Amino acid sequence: MKILFLNIVILSVALGAPSTTETNRIDREPSSNFGTTDFNQTNFQVHRDNLNLPLAEACDPTKCTPPKCRCSQTFLSKELPPEKIPQLVAITYDDAVTALNYEYIQSAIRKLKNPDGCKALATFFVSHEYTDYTKVHKLWEQGHEIALHSISHKPMTTYWNTADVELLKEEFGGQRDMMAHFAQIKKEDIKGIRTPLFEISANTTYFALKEMGLTYDSSWPTQHFTHPGMWPYTLDYQSTQDCPLARCPTASIPGVWVSPLLDWTDVVGNKCAMLDACGNLPEDDVDELFKWMMENFEQNYKNNRAPFPIYLHASFFLKGDNYLPAYKKFLEHLNTLPDVYFVTVSQIIDYVKAPTPDKPSKTCVQREKSNCKPRFCQLKKTETQEERWMKTCVACPSVYPWVGNPFGKPVKKRN
Repeated sequence: MKILFLNIVILSVALGAPSTTETNRIDREPSSNFGTTDFNQTNFQVHRDNLNLPLAEACDPTKCTPPKCRCSQTFLSKELPPEKIPQLVAITYDDAVTALNYEYIQSAIRKLKNPDGCKALATFFVSHEYTDYTKVHKLWEQGHEIALHSISHKPMTTYWNTADVELLKEEFGGQRDMMAHFAQIKKEDIKGIRTPLFEISANTTYFALKEMGLTYDSSWPTQHFTHPGMWPYTLDYQSTQDCPLARCPTASIPGVWVSPLLDWTDVVGNKCAMLDACGNLPEDDVDELFKWMMENFEQNYKNNRAPFPIYLHASFFLKGDNYLPAYKKFLEHLNTLPDVYFVTVSQIIDYVKAPTPDKPSKTCVQREKSNCKPRFCQLKKTETQEERWMKTCVACPSVYPWVGNPFGKPVKKRN
């Protein structure tokens, strides 16, 4: 019985299943304090003492203009009516990339092409533990975006919503170095983060992001700006986005982009930022699931055409026999529409910086092939001595890479 339980746990992690804590956080109702001036000022005061950042002022769209600055708002451009805006679709997957979930993911998107002939692309917010870095390399080579979801993916909310700059640099800056090295991908192509549990440490998360030279965060859900949806924006000025998880930024942090998580609506009207976090889904039937997905899509497509989110863990496909077939049917249907494009989060931000009618970019993503020689590594965690297998594109490290030791260098034994 114990062996069976262990196998189930490992399978859940490998498929990117959210923890119970994570699911509860994603589903919960917004704070009763969201958007109030007193709440934001109080929250800012706590963090201003540590970082000495100026309080963000109300956004002036005559001063805050793309490509370097953008106000938080639900329209893209007054010059572009919604029907002229290409409907951008952001497919994102969270957690470890493994041999198992790689096949699920590839089976759904590998044959899709955008109306301009470019490949349909997705964004992978990768966590370190159990990740197969040779598969990450393949995804990157295919043009997909590789982004950061932390090294440890600790399941404690307070670990993330009270994190200081140094901890965030170790978790995400260290992971960026780790990803570039073990997956043999270009470090400059790694531009964004998504914090575990969607927990933001107020101003600190975004200040750390800027310090690390990253471009955007995709951790901030909105339950109020979904129909019409909120477009990505920068933190030069005060955000008008609601704050469901109660610790959102209030300082001016110029040049840092927020890619809002537009919530879906389940069949009884509850909000959920990720598909697998929706608590009330249709019955396990391809047509019923497809209908529900289309209802969420059309609320966006027939409105202001803000980027449509399809955020999930690969464990979504294990909820029932028909979840993967319904998901494929949904993507294949969207792929028949002449103005729908599957793009990465970075591509969305690039488009928002310089929007044009009808299509999001002039060229397709092309990557130079780089060397990846797969190696299986049998390693141990330094602190716990737990065994971990790791598949990498380069020589095996001495110990299992972790927070504070992203390259897995030898650790001297304490006397």
